Amino acid sequence: MAIESILWSPYAWLSLIVVIPTVTLLYDAWIWYRMPPGPTPLPFVGNKLQLPKSQPWIQFQKWSKQYGPIFTIWIGRKPTVIISDPVVAAELMEKRSTKYSSRPRMVAMGEILWDGASILVQPYGKEWSVRRKLLHQAMTPKALRLYKPIQTAEATRLCNQLLETPNNWEKLLERFTSSIVFSVAYGHRIDSLNAEVIHQRFKFMHYASSLNVPGKYQVESFPILKHVPDVLAPWKVEIKKHGQEEAAANMQLVDLVRSDIVRANTRGEEIPDSLCKLLLELREKEHIPLSDRDFSYVPASLFGAGSDTTASTLCSAFLALVTHPETLRAAHEELDSVVGPDRTPTFEDEARLPYIRALAKEVLRWRPVAVLGGTPHASTEDDHYEGYYIPSGTTVLGNSWAINLNEEYYPNPHHFNPTRFLDTALAERSKSPTSETGKPHPAKAGHSSFGWGRRICPGADLAANSLFIALAKILWAFDITPLKGVRYDTFAYTDGFNIRPRKFECEIKIRSQAHEQVLKNELVDAESVLERFTPFGE
Repeated sequence: MAIESILWSPYAWLSLIVVIPTVTLLYDAWIWYRMPPGPTPLPFVGNKLQLPKSQPWIQFQKWSKQYGPIFTIWIGRKPTVIISDPVVAAELMEKRSTKYSSRPRMVAMGEILWDGASILVQPYGKEWSVRRKLLHQAMTPKALRLYKPIQTAEATRLCNQLLETPNNWEKLLERFTSSIVFSVAYGHRIDSLNAEVIHQRFKFMHYASSLNVPGKYQVESFPILKHVPDVLAPWKVEIKKHGQEEAAANMQLVDLVRSDIVRANTRGEEIPDSLCKLLLELREKEHIPLSDRDFSYVPASLFGAGSDTTASTLCSAFLALVTHPETLRAAHEELDSVVGPDRTPTFEDEARLPYIRALAKEVLRWRPVAVLGGTPHASTEDDHYEGYYIPSGTTVLGNSWAINLNEEYYPNPHHFNPTRFLDTALAERSKSPTSETGKPHPAKAGHSSFGWGRRICPGADLAANSLFIALAKILWAFDITPLKGVRYDTFAYTDGFNIRPRKFECEIKIRSQAHEQVLKNELVDAESVLERFTPFGE
């Protein structure tokens, strides 16, 4: 009776209501005190009310100046460590990559939409390693060399299309990058952005991004809601429907390549090498521990990794050129000296075009597309850094905006200046860094715009090659100049995890009739390369 009376006592329940939150608050305060400093969170809410609804990377950069290069924000009771210095990012996400290579749990996108199939949100472990190994089959140095003819041909086609419809330049850049990625992934090219497969891909990508908005779904804070029956959770039914549609589309692409292989074998023909073809042939020889559905997500992942992001980088390059005209003049001087007027540049010229290579790197630094370092990392072990405690399960973001615009490494960081990436400049910083040259970046490339450690973008080298050859040919052929009377805002960018300049107009004019004739002559050879890659829909 004594126990029952205690259990039924209102004072006992009142004590629990007071004690549990108090203990929770004390525990949170203890963790908060030991972690890197940051804006003071509210109990149970964290810093959610202090986070801006758009362009949070700007606020994160301001906080880094106040709290230091590594600081903590709280989303509810979940800590997120924000890194704003490349040395700190390299120390944690590269040197200690065994602890910082996982992903935070993303229930809506990773578990309900993709059902764990996508490598993008896969936690660090065996299943991630299987997918990563398969994806790397298409990104070896030997494989990258095989893609250069299609990248060169597509860049030539891009320049000829810019001749015809220069005002449509943004869509032409998107077609260029999409066609390369689909050629690499499936052995089929994209002739028009009106192709149904492209509409599908962009729709899938934008929908997935819409799910990854902090606070949009309560299931992220209370994962048990994932198990609510569908009849009581229409939001879950909608996400599943989109996931089923994407999975079916991925399977159709694999079946297309499978039928290409059968037809080619029957006729004694050859089809272009692609990641999907390679993986299907590998699957015939050895066991790959993935279901058909999960297998189909491996080549599909290349689109998100290398199409929209590279197109966005090229858009930033155009904005940089119209706002920093001296870079266009310097590029023309180098191209005219090294390549001359009788042909367009190729990959064979790359070693002799240091300014064009530096310009491509400076675009990646100046306005990083993956502005918050891409998909967040998550720690899998307790760790300590500079006396601070970082508990297991902490979300870790490398704020690429703050890192790439860090004055200590890139003096006058908003000024677009390719010369900072010339080999001589990189060597000078390494030997004797000064306030004029900046401190040396820990990465060999001089920037970390593709990410860090084991979660670095797998298509980084493919994207860098596409960026180089497109910029080399475009700059050889065209003047890209501002419209008279137009003021350009180099901070007018879209929101989201991947950003690009808001729409703007510029003038794109062929440099001479001789340049135009060279482009048209080279299109013949380009089309002979492209014809092996059947366009989608044929």
